[in-house]
Amino acid sequence: MQEFDPRRPSFRIAPRLFVVGAGVAALAIGWRLTAAAPAGPTGPKLLDGAAFAALQHEAFAQAEAQPGFARPESINVKVLPGETFEAAVRRVGVAPDEARQAVRALGETFDTVNIRAGLAFEAAVAKPRDRRGPARLIGLSLRTGPATAITLSRTFDGALRLREMEEKVTEETAVAQGEMEGSLYASAAHAGATSEITAQVVKLFAHKLDFSRDIKAGDKFRMVFDRRVTESGRTVEAGDLQFAEIEAKGGTTRFYRFKAADMSEAQYFDDSGKNIRGFLLRTPLDGARITSGFGRRLHPLLGYTRMHAGIDFGAPTGTPVYAAADGVVQEAKWAGGYGRWVKIRHTTKFETAYAHLSGWAVKAGQRVRQGQVVGYVGSTGRSTGPHLHYEVIMAGQKVNPKSAKVPQGTILEGRELAAFRLQKARIDGLLAKAGGDGETRLAANAAAAGLRPSAPGSSPVVLR
Repeated sequence: MQEFDPRRPSFRIAPRLFVVGAGVAALAIGWRLTAAAPAGPTGPKLLDGAAFAALQHEAFAQAEAQPGFARPESINVKVLPGETFEAAVRRVGVAPDEARQAVRALGETFDTVNIRAGLAFEAAVAKPRDRRGPARLIGLSLRTGPATAITLSRTFDGALRLREMEEKVTEETAVAQGEMEGSLYASAAHAGATSEITAQVVKLFAHKLDFSRDIKAGDKFRMVFDRRVTESGRTVEAGDLQFAEIEAKGGTTRFYRFKAADMSEAQYFDDSGKNIRGFLLRTPLDGARITSGFGRRLHPLLGYTRMHAGIDFGAPTGTPVYAAADGVVQEAKWAGGYGRWVKIRHTTKFETAYAHLSGWAVKAGQRVRQGQVVGYVGSTGRSTGPHLHYEVIMAGQKVNPKSAKVPQGTILEGRELAAFRLQKARIDGLLAKAGGDGETRLAANAAAAGLRPSAPGSSPVVLR
Protein backbone atom coordinates (compact mmCIF):
# COMPACT_ATOMS: atom_id res chain seq x y z
CA MET A 1 0.00 0.00 0.00
CA GLN A 2 1.59 3.26 -1.08
CA GLU A 3 0.98 6.66 0.47
CA PHE A 4 1.39 9.92 -1.47
CA ASP A 5 2.37 13.04 0.45
CA PRO A 6 2.11 16.53 -1.13
CA ARG A 7 5.02 18.08 0.69
CA ARG A 8 7.69 16.38 -1.44
CA PRO A 9 8.02 17.41 -5.06
CA SER A 10 8.95 13.94 -6.26
CA PHE A 11 9.48 10.36 -5.14
CA ARG A 12 12.71 8.32 -5.17
CA ILE A 13 12.27 4.88 -6.70
CA ALA A 14 14.40 1.83 -5.96
CA PRO A 15 14.16 -1.01 -8.47
CA ARG A 16 11.11 -2.52 -6.75
CA LEU A 17 10.30 -0.04 -4.00
CA PHE A 18 8.95 3.46 -3.50
CA VAL A 19 10.49 5.24 -0.53
CA VAL A 20 8.55 8.41 0.13
CA GLY A 21 10.69 10.62 2.34
CA ALA A 22 8.05 13.32 2.68
CA GLY A 23 5.75 10.87 4.41
CA VAL A 24 8.17 10.73 7.32
CA ALA A 25 7.80 14.49 7.79
CA ALA A 26 4.10 13.96 8.39
CA LEU A 27 4.88 11.67 11.30
CA ALA A 28 6.37 14.50 13.32
CA ILE A 29 3.16 16.48 13.29
CA GLY A 30 0.99 13.61 14.53
CA TRP A 31 -1.51 12.99 11.73
CA ARG A 32 -4.57 10.90 12.51
CA LEU A 33 -4.77 8.41 9.65
CA THR A 34 -7.92 6.43 8.81
CA ALA A 35 -8.77 4.17 5.89
CA ALA A 36 -11.72 5.04 3.67
CA ALA A 37 -13.51 1.94 4.89
CA PRO A 38 -15.91 2.42 7.84
CA ALA A 39 -14.27 2.55 11.24
CA GLY A 40 -15.20 0.36 14.14
CA PRO A 41 -17.92 1.20 16.66
CA THR A 42 -15.59 3.50 18.57
CA GLY A 43 -14.66 5.55 15.50
CA PRO A 44 -11.21 6.18 13.98
CA LYS A 45 -8.25 5.23 16.11
CA LEU A 46 -5.85 8.02 17.05
CA LEU A 47 -2.35 6.88 16.19
CA ASP A 48 0.77 8.08 17.95
CA GLY A 49 3.98 8.76 16.05
CA ALA A 50 5.45 5.29 16.52
CA ALA A 51 2.28 3.49 15.42
CA PHE A 52 1.91 5.76 12.43
CA ALA A 53 5.55 5.17 11.40
CA ALA A 54 5.05 1.42 11.56
CA LEU A 55 1.90 1.64 9.44
CA GLN A 56 3.63 3.81 6.83
CA HIS A 57 6.68 1.53 6.67
CA GLU A 58 4.48 -1.50 6.06
CA ALA A 59 2.51 0.32 3.36
CA PHE A 60 5.59 1.56 1.53
CA ALA A 61 7.34 -1.83 1.73
CA GLN A 62 4.44 -3.39 -0.15
CA ALA A 63 4.38 -0.78 -2.93
CA GLU A 64 6.13 -1.50 -6.22
CA ALA A 65 7.54 0.69 -8.97
CA GLN A 66 5.44 1.03 -12.10
CA PRO A 67 7.19 -0.91 -14.89
CA GLY A 68 7.84 1.09 -18.03
CA PHE A 69 7.42 4.47 -16.33
CA ALA A 70 9.96 7.11 -15.30
CA ARG A 71 10.37 8.47 -11.78
CA PRO A 72 7.18 10.25 -10.59
CA GLU A 73 7.11 14.04 -10.49
CA SER A 74 4.91 16.32 -8.41
CA ILE A 75 2.57 18.80 -10.14
CA ASN A 76 0.62 21.58 -8.42
CA VAL A 77 -2.80 22.17 -9.97
CA LYS A 78 -5.54 24.78 -9.48
CA VAL A 79 -9.07 24.33 -10.79
CA LEU A 80 -9.82 26.91 -13.49
CA PRO A 81 -13.08 28.92 -13.72
CA GLY A 82 -15.81 26.75 -15.24
CA GLU A 83 -13.61 23.63 -15.08
CA THR A 84 -14.70 20.32 -13.58
CA PHE A 85 -12.52 18.53 -11.09
CA GLU A 86 -12.05 15.67 -13.55
CA ALA A 87 -10.87 18.07 -16.26
CA ALA A 88 -8.36 19.55 -13.82
CA VAL A 89 -6.98 16.08 -13.06
CA ARG A 90 -6.70 15.34 -16.78
CA ARG A 91 -4.50 18.40 -17.24
CA VAL A 92 -1.62 16.60 -15.51
CA GLY A 93 -1.45 14.30 -18.56
CA VAL A 94 -3.28 11.16 -17.40
CA ALA A 95 -5.82 9.24 -19.46
CA PRO A 96 -9.53 10.19 -19.18
CA ASP A 97 -10.50 6.86 -17.59
CA GLU A 98 -7.73 7.21 -14.99
CA ALA A 99 -8.84 10.76 -14.12
CA ARG A 100 -12.41 9.52 -13.84
CA GLN A 101 -11.29 6.69 -11.54
CA ALA A 102 -9.44 9.14 -9.28
CA VAL A 103 -12.39 11.54 -9.06
CA ARG A 104 -14.75 8.65 -8.31
CA ALA A 105 -12.50 7.51 -5.44
CA LEU A 106 -12.21 11.03 -4.02
CA GLY A 107 -15.99 11.38 -4.22
CA GLU A 108 -16.36 8.91 -1.36
CA THR A 109 -15.35 11.60 1.14
CA PHE A 110 -15.23 14.87 -0.84
CA ASP A 111 -17.77 16.74 -2.98
CA THR A 112 -16.05 16.69 -6.38
CA VAL A 113 -19.03 18.27 -8.17
CA ASN A 114 -19.67 21.54 -6.33
CA ILE A 115 -16.13 22.89 -6.36
CA ARG A 116 -14.84 26.45 -6.59
CA ALA A 117 -12.35 27.91 -9.03
CA GLY A 118 -8.89 28.14 -7.48
CA LEU A 119 -9.19 24.90 -5.50
CA ALA A 120 -5.64 23.55 -5.27
CA PHE A 121 -4.36 19.98 -5.18
CA GLU A 122 -1.09 18.19 -5.86
CA ALA A 123 -0.70 15.21 -8.16
CA ALA A 124 2.24 12.82 -8.58
CA VAL A 125 2.48 11.36 -12.09
CA ALA A 126 4.94 9.07 -13.86
CA LYS A 127 5.50 9.47 -17.60
CA PRO A 128 6.20 6.53 -19.95
CA ARG A 129 9.90 5.92 -20.51
CA ASP A 130 9.34 5.69 -24.26
CA ARG A 131 7.41 9.03 -24.13
CA ARG A 132 4.39 7.37 -25.73
CA GLY A 133 0.91 7.38 -24.26
CA PRO A 134 -0.56 9.12 -21.20
CA ALA A 135 1.13 9.53 -17.85
CA ARG A 136 0.35 7.28 -14.90
CA LEU A 137 -1.30 8.85 -11.81
CA ILE A 138 0.74 7.71 -8.82
CA GLY A 139 -0.91 9.82 -6.14
CA LEU A 140 -3.04 12.87 -5.43
CA SER A 141 -3.34 15.00 -2.30
CA LEU A 142 -6.02 17.58 -1.48
CA ARG A 143 -6.40 19.74 1.65
CA THR A 144 -10.08 19.82 2.64
CA GLY A 145 -9.77 22.13 5.65
CA PRO A 146 -7.23 23.87 7.91
CA ALA A 147 -6.57 20.58 9.73
CA THR A 148 -7.81 17.92 7.28
CA ALA A 149 -6.62 16.39 4.01
CA ILE A 150 -7.30 13.38 1.79
CA THR A 151 -4.83 11.44 -0.34
CA LEU A 152 -4.93 8.87 -3.12
CA SER A 153 -1.94 6.55 -3.55
CA ARG A 154 -1.49 3.70 -6.03
CA THR A 155 -0.91 0.27 -4.51
CA PHE A 156 1.24 -2.58 -5.92
CA ASP A 157 -1.77 -4.06 -7.77
CA GLY A 158 -2.53 -0.74 -9.52
CA ALA A 159 -5.54 0.23 -7.40
CA LEU A 160 -5.91 3.72 -5.91
CA ARG A 161 -6.07 3.76 -2.12
CA LEU A 162 -8.01 6.59 -0.42
CA ARG A 163 -6.98 7.84 3.00
CA GLU A 164 -8.20 10.67 5.23
CA MET A 165 -5.84 12.59 7.52
CA GLU A 166 -6.55 14.97 10.34
CA GLU A 167 -4.07 16.99 12.35
CA LYS A 168 -4.43 17.48 16.07
CA VAL A 169 -5.66 20.98 16.94
CA THR A 170 -4.63 22.75 20.14
CA GLU A 171 -5.38 26.08 21.78
CA GLU A 172 -2.66 28.59 22.58
CA THR A 173 -1.91 32.22 23.34
CA ALA A 174 0.42 33.74 20.73
CA VAL A 175 2.55 36.88 20.61
CA ALA A 176 3.04 38.50 17.19
CA GLN A 177 5.52 41.36 16.99
CA GLY A 178 7.62 43.28 14.49
CA GLU A 179 8.16 46.57 12.71
CA MET A 180 5.90 48.34 10.25
CA GLU A 181 6.76 47.68 6.62
CA GLY A 182 3.87 48.96 4.56
CA SER A 183 0.41 48.61 6.10
CA LEU A 184 -0.30 47.23 9.56
CA TYR A 185 -2.23 44.37 7.94
CA ALA A 186 0.76 43.31 5.82
CA SER A 187 3.25 43.75 8.67
CA ALA A 188 1.12 41.81 11.17
CA ALA A 189 0.50 39.01 8.64
CA HIS A 190 4.26 38.71 8.15
CA ALA A 191 4.60 38.33 11.93
CA GLY A 192 1.96 35.58 12.05
CA ALA A 193 -1.23 37.45 13.01
CA THR A 194 -4.47 36.82 11.12
CA SER A 195 -6.41 39.57 9.35
CA GLU A 196 -9.23 39.10 11.88
CA ILE A 197 -6.88 39.88 14.78
CA THR A 198 -5.41 42.89 12.98
CA ALA A 199 -8.92 44.22 12.29
CA GLN A 200 -9.55 44.14 16.05
CA VAL A 201 -6.35 46.13 16.61
CA VAL A 202 -7.31 48.73 14.00
CA LYS A 203 -10.70 49.26 15.65
CA LEU A 204 -9.06 49.44 19.07
CA PHE A 205 -6.64 52.18 18.03
CA ALA A 206 -9.09 54.07 15.81
CA HIS A 207 -9.74 56.75 18.45
CA LYS A 208 -6.02 57.20 19.20
CA LEU A 209 -4.23 56.94 15.85
CA ASP A 210 -4.87 58.01 12.28
CA PHE A 211 -3.47 55.00 10.41
CA SER A 212 -3.08 57.01 7.21
CA ARG A 213 -0.87 59.68 8.85
CA ASP A 214 0.45 58.57 12.23
CA ILE A 215 2.03 55.23 11.27
CA LYS A 216 5.50 55.21 9.66
CA ALA A 217 7.95 52.56 8.51
CA GLY A 218 9.96 51.26 11.46
CA ASP A 219 7.22 51.82 14.04
CA LYS A 220 6.88 48.74 16.23
CA PHE A 221 3.84 46.67 17.18
CA ARG A 222 3.02 43.75 19.48
CA MET A 223 -0.16 41.70 19.74
CA VAL A 224 -1.21 38.93 22.11
CA PHE A 225 -4.14 36.77 21.01
CA ASP A 226 -5.73 33.37 21.48
CA ARG A 227 -5.96 30.94 18.58
CA ARG A 228 -6.67 27.33 17.67
CA VAL A 229 -3.76 25.95 15.67
CA THR A 230 -2.70 22.69 14.02
CA GLU A 231 0.56 21.06 15.05
CA SER A 232 2.10 22.12 11.74
CA GLY A 233 1.40 25.77 12.64
CA ARG A 234 -1.71 26.44 10.53
CA THR A 235 -4.22 28.72 12.30
CA VAL A 236 -7.68 27.15 12.34
CA GLU A 237 -9.47 29.93 14.18
CA ALA A 238 -8.44 33.24 15.75
CA GLY A 239 -9.78 33.99 19.21
CA ASP A 240 -9.80 37.09 21.39
CA LEU A 241 -7.23 39.87 21.19
CA GLN A 242 -5.71 39.98 24.68
CA PHE A 243 -3.24 42.83 24.22
CA ALA A 244 -2.11 45.31 21.58
CA GLU A 245 0.75 47.80 21.50
CA ILE A 246 1.85 50.27 18.83
CA GLU A 247 4.90 52.49 19.04
CA ALA A 248 4.20 55.58 16.91
CA LYS A 249 4.29 59.39 17.00
CA GLY A 250 7.20 59.28 19.45
CA GLY A 251 5.28 57.30 22.07
CA THR A 252 3.89 53.86 22.87
CA THR A 253 0.20 53.07 23.33
CA ARG A 254 -0.87 49.72 24.76
CA PHE A 255 -4.22 48.17 25.62
CA TYR A 256 -5.11 45.16 27.83
CA ARG A 257 -8.34 43.18 27.50
CA PHE A 258 -10.29 42.84 30.75
CA LYS A 259 -13.85 42.01 31.78
CA ALA A 260 -15.03 43.35 35.11
CA ALA A 261 -17.81 41.64 37.05
CA ASP A 262 -20.38 44.29 36.15
CA MET A 263 -19.49 44.41 32.44
CA SER A 264 -21.64 42.71 29.80
CA GLU A 265 -18.55 42.26 27.60
CA ALA A 266 -14.79 42.63 27.88
CA GLN A 267 -13.23 46.03 27.22
CA TYR A 268 -9.69 47.39 26.89
CA PHE A 269 -7.71 49.40 29.43
CA ASP A 270 -4.35 51.16 29.58
CA ASP A 271 -1.55 50.35 32.06
CA SER A 272 -3.25 52.24 34.90
CA GLY A 273 -6.66 50.60 34.48
CA LYS A 274 -8.31 53.42 32.56
CA ASN A 275 -10.84 52.35 29.94
CA ILE A 276 -9.14 53.52 26.76
CA ARG A 277 -12.24 53.23 24.59
CA GLY A 278 -12.74 56.86 23.67
CA PHE A 279 -16.25 58.21 23.49
CA LEU A 280 -15.91 58.71 19.71
CA LEU A 281 -13.74 56.90 17.16
CA ARG A 282 -11.35 59.25 15.39
CA THR A 283 -11.62 57.19 12.21
CA PRO A 284 -14.93 55.31 11.72
CA LEU A 285 -13.55 52.94 9.05
CA ASP A 286 -10.43 50.85 8.41
CA GLY A 287 -7.54 51.70 6.11
CA ALA A 288 -8.87 55.12 5.06
CA ARG A 289 -7.02 58.32 4.19
CA ILE A 290 -8.22 61.86 4.78
CA THR A 291 -9.04 63.51 1.45
CA SER A 292 -10.61 66.71 2.79
CA GLY A 293 -10.48 68.28 6.24
CA PHE A 294 -12.86 70.38 8.30
CA GLY A 295 -13.25 74.08 7.38
CA ARG A 296 -13.82 76.38 4.42
CA ARG A 297 -12.77 75.02 1.02
CA LEU A 298 -13.37 75.35 -2.72
CA HIS A 299 -16.16 72.88 -3.44
CA PRO A 300 -14.98 70.44 -6.14
CA LEU A 301 -18.39 70.34 -7.86
CA LEU A 302 -20.04 73.67 -7.11
CA GLY A 303 -16.93 75.71 -7.92
CA TYR A 304 -17.11 78.20 -5.05
CA THR A 305 -15.81 78.39 -1.48
CA ARG A 306 -18.09 77.10 1.23
CA MET A 307 -17.91 75.52 4.68
CA HIS A 308 -17.01 71.83 4.79
CA ALA A 309 -18.56 70.77 8.08
CA GLY A 310 -16.93 67.38 8.39
CA ILE A 311 -13.99 65.21 7.32
CA ASP A 312 -13.83 63.15 4.13
CA PHE A 313 -12.14 59.74 4.17
CA GLY A 314 -11.23 58.18 0.82
CA ALA A 315 -11.84 54.42 0.67
CA PRO A 316 -13.06 51.84 -1.88
CA THR A 317 -16.79 51.41 -2.44
CA GLY A 318 -18.21 48.85 -0.02
CA THR A 319 -15.74 49.51 2.81
CA PRO A 320 -17.62 49.03 6.13
CA VAL A 321 -18.40 52.21 8.10
CA TYR A 322 -18.57 51.88 11.90
CA ALA A 323 -20.65 53.66 14.53
CA ALA A 324 -18.31 56.11 16.26
CA ALA A 325 -19.93 55.42 19.65
CA ASP A 326 -22.88 53.67 21.29
CA GLY A 327 -26.21 55.28 20.43
CA VAL A 328 -29.55 55.15 18.61
CA VAL A 329 -29.96 55.63 14.86
CA GLN A 330 -32.03 58.77 14.27
CA GLU A 331 -32.01 58.71 10.46
CA ALA A 332 -31.09 56.19 7.75
CA LYS A 333 -32.37 57.75 4.53
CA TRP A 334 -31.59 59.57 1.31
CA ALA A 335 -30.53 63.14 2.15
CA GLY A 336 -30.15 65.08 -1.13
CA GLY A 337 -26.52 66.03 -1.80
CA TYR A 338 -25.42 63.81 1.09
CA GLY A 339 -26.80 60.75 -0.74
CA ARG A 340 -27.43 57.75 1.49
CA TRP A 341 -27.09 59.10 5.01
CA VAL A 342 -27.04 57.82 8.60
CA LYS A 343 -27.33 59.96 11.71
CA ILE A 344 -26.80 58.58 15.23
CA ARG A 345 -27.61 60.22 18.59
CA HIS A 346 -25.13 59.17 21.28
CA THR A 347 -26.10 61.44 24.18
CA THR A 348 -28.29 64.46 24.60
CA LYS A 349 -25.26 66.50 23.52
CA PHE A 350 -23.45 64.41 20.87
CA GLU A 351 -24.49 63.09 17.44
CA THR A 352 -22.54 61.78 14.44
CA ALA A 353 -23.48 61.57 10.75
CA TYR A 354 -22.20 59.49 7.81
CA ALA A 355 -22.85 60.48 4.18
CA HIS A 356 -22.45 59.31 0.54
CA LEU A 357 -22.96 55.67 1.59
CA SER A 358 -23.48 52.96 -1.01
CA GLY A 359 -25.83 51.14 1.34
CA TRP A 360 -27.23 51.00 4.88
CA ALA A 361 -26.64 48.31 7.52
CA VAL A 362 -29.04 49.82 10.09
CA LYS A 363 -32.44 51.47 10.21
CA ALA A 364 -33.97 54.37 12.16
CA GLY A 365 -34.71 53.56 15.80
CA GLN A 366 -32.06 50.83 16.00
CA ARG A 367 -29.63 50.83 18.94
CA VAL A 368 -25.97 50.39 17.93
CA ARG A 369 -22.68 49.89 19.72
CA GLN A 370 -19.33 51.49 19.01
CA GLY A 371 -17.62 49.71 16.12
CA GLN A 372 -20.84 48.22 14.74
CA VAL A 373 -21.22 48.44 10.95
CA VAL A 374 -23.84 51.07 10.05
CA GLY A 375 -23.24 51.40 6.31
CA TYR A 376 -20.77 51.10 3.45
CA VAL A 377 -18.59 53.62 1.64
CA GLY A 378 -20.04 54.86 -1.65
CA SER A 379 -20.36 57.88 -3.92
CA THR A 380 -24.04 58.71 -3.70
CA GLY A 381 -25.42 62.24 -3.76
CA ARG A 382 -23.12 65.15 -4.68
CA SER A 383 -19.79 63.29 -4.82
CA THR A 384 -16.72 63.11 -7.04
CA GLY A 385 -15.79 59.54 -6.04
CA PRO A 386 -16.14 56.89 -3.32
CA HIS A 387 -15.54 58.36 0.13
CA LEU A 388 -17.13 58.83 3.55
CA HIS A 389 -18.20 62.28 4.74
CA TYR A 390 -18.12 62.13 8.57
CA GLU A 391 -19.63 64.76 10.88
CA VAL A 392 -19.62 65.29 14.64
CA ILE A 393 -22.45 67.39 16.03
CA MET A 394 -22.10 68.81 19.58
CA ALA A 395 -25.08 70.64 21.13
CA GLY A 396 -26.53 71.14 17.67
CA GLN A 397 -23.32 72.60 16.18
CA LYS A 398 -21.08 70.78 13.69
CA VAL A 399 -17.53 70.63 15.07
CA ASN A 400 -14.16 69.32 13.86
CA PRO A 401 -14.08 65.55 14.59
CA LYS A 402 -10.31 65.74 15.10
CA SER A 403 -10.37 68.39 17.82
CA ALA A 404 -13.77 67.96 19.45
CA LYS A 405 -13.55 67.64 23.25
CA VAL A 406 -15.37 64.45 24.14
CA PRO A 407 -15.83 62.48 27.41
CA GLN A 408 -13.01 60.14 28.50
CA GLY A 409 -13.20 56.51 29.64
CA THR A 410 -13.83 55.23 33.15
CA ILE A 411 -11.09 54.13 35.59
CA LEU A 412 -11.06 50.79 37.45
CA GLU A 413 -10.97 50.85 41.25
CA GLY A 414 -10.84 48.47 44.22
CA ARG A 415 -11.31 44.77 43.49
CA GLU A 416 -11.75 45.37 39.76
CA LEU A 417 -8.39 47.16 39.61
CA ALA A 418 -6.71 44.31 41.55
CA ALA A 419 -8.17 41.72 39.16
CA PHE A 420 -7.06 43.79 36.19
CA ARG A 421 -3.50 43.96 37.53
CA LEU A 422 -3.37 40.15 37.78
CA GLN A 423 -4.49 39.86 34.16
CA LYS A 424 -1.95 42.51 33.14
CA ALA A 425 0.86 40.66 34.94
CA ARG A 426 0.04 37.46 33.03
CA ILE A 427 0.21 39.26 29.68
CA ASP A 428 3.40 41.11 30.66
CA GLY A 429 4.98 37.76 31.52
CA LEU A 430 4.19 36.37 28.05
CA LEU A 431 5.61 39.50 26.42
CA ALA A 432 8.82 39.31 28.45
CA LYS A 433 9.42 35.68 27.49
CA ALA A 434 8.67 36.37 23.84
CA GLY A 435 11.32 39.12 23.82
CA GLY A 436 10.98 42.71 22.70
CA ASP A 437 13.86 43.23 20.27
CA GLY A 438 11.55 44.25 17.42
CA GLU A 439 12.39 41.20 15.29
CA THR A 440 9.39 40.16 13.22
CA ARG A 441 8.20 36.82 14.54
CA LEU A 442 5.44 34.85 16.20
CA ALA A 443 5.86 33.41 19.67
CA ALA A 444 3.39 30.97 21.19
CA ASN A 445 3.02 28.98 24.36
CA ALA A 446 3.97 25.32 24.66
CA ALA A 447 0.75 24.14 23.02
CA ALA A 448 2.41 24.86 19.66
CA ALA A 449 4.78 21.98 20.34
CA GLY A 450 1.93 19.54 20.91
CA LEU A 451 1.90 19.94 24.68
CA ARG A 452 -0.95 21.00 26.90
CA PRO A 453 -1.84 24.71 26.92
CA SER A 454 0.74 26.40 29.08
CA ALA A 455 0.03 27.92 32.45
CA PRO A 456 0.24 31.72 32.81
CA GLY A 457 3.88 31.57 33.86
CA SER A 458 5.14 29.07 31.28
CA SER A 459 7.63 29.95 28.59
CA PRO A 460 6.49 30.63 25.03
CA VAL A 461 7.96 28.79 22.07
CA VAL A 462 9.38 31.19 19.47
CA LEU A 463 8.51 30.17 15.93
CA ARG A 464 10.88 31.70 13.39
